[in-house]
Amino acid sequence: MEEVTLKSDFVSSSEMQLDVPTELPVLPLRDLVIYPFMIVPLFVSRDFSKKAIEEAYAKERMILVVAQRDAEVEEPTGKDLYRVGTVAIVMRRITLHDGRIRIMIQGILRAQVKDFLNRKGYLSARIKPIPEMTVTKKSVQVEALMRNVKDLIERSVALGKQVSAEALSIISNLDDPGRLADFSASNLDLRVQDSQLILEEFDPIERLKKVNEFLSKEIEILTVQQDINTQARADIDRSQREYFLRQQLKAIQAELGEGNELHEEIEQYREKIKKAKMPIYAEEEALKQLKKLERMNPDAAETAILRNWLDIMIELPWSVSSKDNLNLKKAQKILDEDHYGLEKVKERIIEYLAVRKLKGKPKGSILCLVGPPGVGKTSLGRSVARALNRKFVRLSLGGVHDEAEIRGHRRTYVGAMPGRIIQAIQQAGTNNPLIMLDEIDKIGSDFRGDPSSALLEVLDPEQNSTFRDNYLGVPFDLSNIIFMTTANVLDTIEPALLDRMEVISIPGYTEEEKLEIARRHLLPKQIQENGLEKADLKIEKKAILAIISEYTEEAGLRQLEREFGKICRKVAKQKAILEKDFSPVKVTKKNLHEFLGAPKVFIETALKKNQVGVATGLAWTAYGGDILFIEALKMKGKGNLFLTGQLGEVMQESAKAAYSYARAKARELGIRDKDFDDYDIHVHIPEGAIPKDGPSAGITLATAIVSSLSGRPVRKDVAMTGEITLRGNVLPVGGIKEKMLAARRAKIKKVILPEQNKKDLQDLPKEIQEALEFIFVDSVKQVFDVAIIKRPSKKIQK
Repeated sequence: MEEVTLKSDFVSSSEMQLDVPTELPVLPLRDLVIYPFMIVPLFVSRDFSKKAIEEAYAKERMILVVAQRDAEVEEPTGKDLYRVGTVAIVMRRITLHDGRIRIMIQGILRAQVKDFLNRKGYLSARIKPIPEMTVTKKSVQVEALMRNVKDLIERSVALGKQVSAEALSIISNLDDPGRLADFSASNLDLRVQDSQLILEEFDPIERLKKVNEFLSKEIEILTVQQDINTQARADIDRSQREYFLRQQLKAIQAELGEGNELHEEIEQYREKIKKAKMPIYAEEEALKQLKKLERMNPDAAETAILRNWLDIMIELPWSVSSKDNLNLKKAQKILDEDHYGLEKVKERIIEYLAVRKLKGKPKGSILCLVGPPGVGKTSLGRSVARALNRKFVRLSLGGVHDEAEIRGHRRTYVGAMPGRIIQAIQQAGTNNPLIMLDEIDKIGSDFRGDPSSALLEVLDPEQNSTFRDNYLGVPFDLSNIIFMTTANVLDTIEPALLDRMEVISIPGYTEEEKLEIARRHLLPKQIQENGLEKADLKIEKKAILAIISEYTEEAGLRQLEREFGKICRKVAKQKAILEKDFSPVKVTKKNLHEFLGAPKVFIETALKKNQVGVATGLAWTAYGGDILFIEALKMKGKGNLFLTGQLGEVMQESAKAAYSYARAKARELGIRDKDFDDYDIHVHIPEGAIPKDGPSAGITLATAIVSSLSGRPVRKDVAMTGEITLRGNVLPVGGIKEKMLAARRAKIKKVILPEQNKKDLQDLPKEIQEALEFIFVDSVKQVFDVAIIKRPSKKIQK
């Protein structure tokens, strides 16, 4: 912050024998008139006003302050300003962080504007200074007028007018009529027009008379205002009188045995508070609010708010807990019954139970299940709750923007309620449920706050034992609760929030896993939901595999379940129409189209023959893995590289790196140097409507480019993934399991992987490892040796 000050913060009247220039920069003021000898702080934000201050500061530090006729005008000209203003000196100037300027100015004398001038970036004025007229001899009339003004000021303060004690002291000691008029006017709530009238009155006696008139009007207004306040106070007194009469009426009713409803309600609340077994601090707060309710008028609006708060406090399970199932074998059996596969997640849950069995109450980490839609993340949370014998509550956080959704609203707001966490505990009925925070990656934030920041306390085992909901106003212990979260991707989760969670990745299922899940869970569920018996429908194994491969394209199981539902509905329709003549239906691969129509998915399979300039890559998507064909074409040109297929910035950089490597190693790769000058290379990835990005296609791009330039074909049964560097090194990539599933689905035989990804094979299912041959490389030369067919060596022309 820039701060520039004068040597003294105040210029006394004796020091004001200053030479005032005939032209000064103009500072237009909105809703304010400044009088001589006034010291006023101002905030300046308009550019032309800033320029005027800079201009004044660069010279004599004098400026003309003039009031605007219309405060709404943003860029006033001469016709928008009054013709009389005040010459002021800029005592202090501070430049603030937001660009505004804060100045301290003191009025010196009045000035009449001859004409306004438009200078470069600011307004200037030619002025005629108006020296203050001195009253050498005060008549009795002037003395009486001055005393009257002082008395009226004191009366206005007595009637409630806000005037500081310092200002009153100055007014009582002023002997000059003009100064008294100006200072008194500055302490009145006058309109700009009225303040300007006083400024434009050069005769001090006449000026004092006008101030006297305005003060008389102010006294009248204040007197009426005081009468109104007195009436309002009388109404309040009447209300209090009614309250005491009501209390007497209650006493009479109590003697007669009538009207004890409120008393009975208070006693019921008191009894419920004791039964709730709250912590001491919560019970004290509840009893304090109950006493407040007891003293209130039953018809007051706040009684309903207090009743709601007390109801929620009583209903919360402060001391109600469910007993954990610590039988590890039983828990394992339940998890296996509900879900096929997902061994890592099951193992982590059993580990948690083992630690809890040994220690009692460990501060466990928060599990975050990450994977594509439909792989069973949410249902897994329900299964874990069943295995632990805990209540299960699911909170969907998708699209939540308001921090109050987590922390609750303060009771002062109309319609206030607790946050979702407290509501979930109230719904569960125990203080140790399993709360599933679904879609945590889809939380938003706006002017109402950031829910992710509110979740930091909720999901931190070190802090959540004293979680304070805004509505409750007292801490609630969340440390007994098991929190699990789900997400499709990790990129959108706040780093601080992600740091508090243990991430467990749930990738897509293999065809074998889908087949097993379909047989065990999906098909029986759909048969039951559609009103069929188990014997009414049988779907062969080959038919199920055909549904998986030809009618669904997903990492999860939702679409597969929908296809089963479609078959079941058609069978249910037959059974409802035929009734007793209905016979069980058998679905085979041959008659599958009768139920589901023509196949919807055409799987990209390996190429039929070896081709020049076409390499097979492997890609990861949020919905599983996929293969993509990268095409490179050599054509007459000037050595340009064209990239199409809606490639992202990272993928474009990978293609350029691959092209640069091929150019640098042309002789070794069997490419003529002049081909780079005589030919253009066009790289295209089909399915151009789909955006593609990421570095993992680096070696595939290099293979396609080198194949096109050298004229050697790429092997049709080889797929690859890996990042390339300018030196030709191959770096590791992610999403290996999903990519290998895609390779197997496309009937690929060999897969080229970075050497550093060898460790990822242990996560692959056994059937995938047996179906594919893995070749690990650490340089792109090894990739070319495997993927590009060699030709008889011959001398390369330059």
